[in-house]
Amino acid sequence: MASPIQIKTVITADAATLLNLSRKTFFDAFAHLNNAADMEAYASTAFTLQKYEEELSNPDSHFYFAVVDNTNAGYIKLNYNTAQTELQDPNAIEVERIYILQEFQGQQIGKHLLDFAIQTAIDKKFSYVWLGVWEHNNKAINFYKSKGFIQFGSHPFVLGTDEQTDILMRKEL
Repeated sequence: MASPIQIKTVITADAATLLNLSRKTFFDAFAHLNNAADMEAYASTAFTLQKYEEELSNPDSHFYFAVVDNTNAGYIKLNYNTAQTELQDPNAIEVERIYILQEFQGQQIGKHLLDFAIQTAIDKKFSYVWLGVWEHNNKAINFYKSKGFIQFGSHPFVLGTDEQTDILMRKEL
């Protein structure tokens, strides 16, 4: 039987742990699909302790670990108000990041985290949840579609020198 998944709020003191988990899951997910120099260029600014401490101190950004057997198996970042990367709609929550360690994939942890985000939005009486997903991440796109998300736009995502496209998706509540 699978171990239960616990959702734990990430606090500022967890910044280094979150940074390491974030970098590992990002590289595991995308390094084999992208140029190494672009990955490192992106990482040099995206994965710094200072950046994570700043994000954790923003009252409109909330991080949560998915914990399985006392191990941080993944995480999610939810943005509210002006912390949202694009829409900054006070009636919405953005799921900016949702990542699971490779060894924990296939255990419904991503589903559990996304359900948590949706329930959080419902509890706070928001109108919808939205997110951006890389246009070539078909597994994630299909997962979000299965959870009721629909495409409503796109925006550029710059990885080093490579301008890529993220599909914007939303789920009405």
